Formats: sequence, structure tokens, C-alpha cells
Amino acid sequence: MPKIALISGITGQDGSYLAEFLLDKGYEVHGIVRRVALEDETHRLWRIRNILNDITIHAASLESFASIFKIIHKIYPDEVYHLAAQSYVSHSFEDEFSTLNTNINGTHHMLSSLKEVGKNVRFYFAASSEMFGKVETIPQNEKTQFHPRSAYGISKVTGYELTRNYREAYNLHASSGILFNHESPKRGFEFVTRKITHSVARIKKGLQEKLKLGNIKSKRDWGYAKDYVIAMWLMMQQDEPDDFVIGTGIEHSVEQFAKIAFSHVGLNYKDYIIKDERLFRPAEVDSLIADCTKAKTKLNWSPKISFEELIVMMVENDLKLIK
Repeated sequence: MPKIALISGITGQDGSYLAEFLLDKGYEVHGIVRRVALEDETHRLWRIRNILNDITIHAASLESFASIFKIIHKIYPDEVYHLAAQSYVSHSFEDEFSTLNTNINGTHHMLSSLKEVGKNVRFYFAASSEMFGKVETIPQNEKTQFHPRSAYGISKVTGYELTRNYREAYNLHASSGILFNHESPKRGFEFVTRKITHSVARIKKGLQEKLKLGNIKSKRDWGYAKDYVIAMWLMMQQDEPDDFVIGTGIEHSVEQFAKIAFSHVGLNYKDYIIKDERLFRPAEVDSLIADCTKAKTKLNWSPKISFEELIVMMVENDLKLIK
């Protein structure tokens, strides 16, 4: 019998790559989506269009314990990957309530459902480097203190602590992956990396003149999403649950990202970028960089795609998308 995996957030960047990876591993893959996604498959299910016939989709709301419990009780998964969240940090400043409600309650409902089902299900929680926020130590590892600077970061700290609590109190095999920024051609257009590569492609083809950005000095540890879902799976294969920082250990600024993207199409980024103060966060996170020694040692995981290779991949994809 194949293992059964349930993925919340299967329509997102990470969920779609994880689903493809698990199918290749021989899993029976189930995914949770909002009902509205089934009413607009063209725009909401585009990342998983190529595997729709190979997976089973369930409509549910993360805000509803009953709908989550019903699915878990019905399929009795071996592994649950909880990736669904309101994940756009800037939006969390505009709508703190829905960010906190969806992200915290969704995680709690997942964990509580697994506890009630009683089966030895393995659980993965998608934590985030945004939990570190205003960092006091560089780089950040599993022991670094959290100081979140957004409602999104706060919601992820709460999810992380819920996961740890259920692991310790109820002996669940529950692990958290503290993933640093990870991108791909499947990244949403609202994220700065995709905004840059898509704009570069449009500017190159004469469809756009300028690119408005906020804090281009902000630094992040960027990797390739397809590499990172492998780390998620490796966590679930461990005998004992644990938490792991996942990243490249190399830091780059938004400005460096833009420079490489524009250079790839023969343009100078300085000629096209306009600083827009309205795009700055109310509370900025200036620098995040991962110390993933634990993941390299215990999971035997390391990233494969470089920063430059990632950007070129994304720019080339956007050039193909724009006719």
C-alpha cells in the first residue's frame, strides 16, 4: 500500500512542488483547497494543472475544525504537510485580523484533528524565517530567539509553538521547518522576487517602463523552492520529530536580485527602478541569513540551485510567458 499524504496549500508554490515530489515517490496525494478555488480552476489551480488527474482534491476551510477533521478522519493520512497560510507579509500589515485568524486557527485545527483521530500521523508545519524578525544574532539557527515584526511573523511563531506543544504534550510526530525565502517560476506575482523578474521581462519586451520597489537594501537568504520541499519530506522520514532551519547560508539584497535579473536581459537596473516609500513595511526586517548546519548534518540536505541560477530561471520563465 502506498503512503498517503495530505497537503494543505497544495495550490501554492511549495504545495505544488511537494505534490509532484511525493507522486514521484509513489505516494497517494490528497490536497486541501478552498471551495472558491474549485469554481475558478484556471486562475486558482494553475500550479497543479499538470497533476490534477493524479491527486485527490478536498474542499475545506482552515477556519473550520469540522471540515478539517472530516477530511483527516476520512483518508487517515500517513503524513500531513500544513503549508496553507496567508503568506504575503506586506498584506499582513493591512489585514492583521484575517492573517492571525487563518494562520493560527488553521494550524490549531490541523493539530487538534490529528490528536483526535489518534493514528500515528506525522505532521509538518511550515514555519518561517520571518519569525526571527529583528535579529540579534547572525546567522540564525534553531536556537535563535524570535522577534517577529509583522502579524504574519507572529502567526508563524504561534504555529511553531502550537506544533512544539502538541509534540511534547500528546507525543505527536510533529516537526517545523523554519524555511528562509525560497522562490521559483511558480512564485506569486505579489512577492518582490516575482515582481522583479516579471517586470524585467515586460520592460525588455517594451510593455513596461519602470519598476517601483520599496527597500532595496533589505537582505534575505534566497533559495529554490523545489530544493526546499525535499527538506520537508526528509523531516517526515526521521524517527524522532524535530525542528530545522532550511536555507542557503548566503545573503543577498533586493538590489542584488534586481541587478542580476536586469543584467540577464542586457539592461542596467539603475535605469528602471523607482523607490516608492509606500512600499516600505511599517516595521522592516533588514537582514535574515540561515545557519542550516543541523539540516545538513541530520537530514543530509543541502541546496542545489544557486542564487544566480534561480534568478535566470525565473526571468527566462517570465520571458516565455509574455507574448
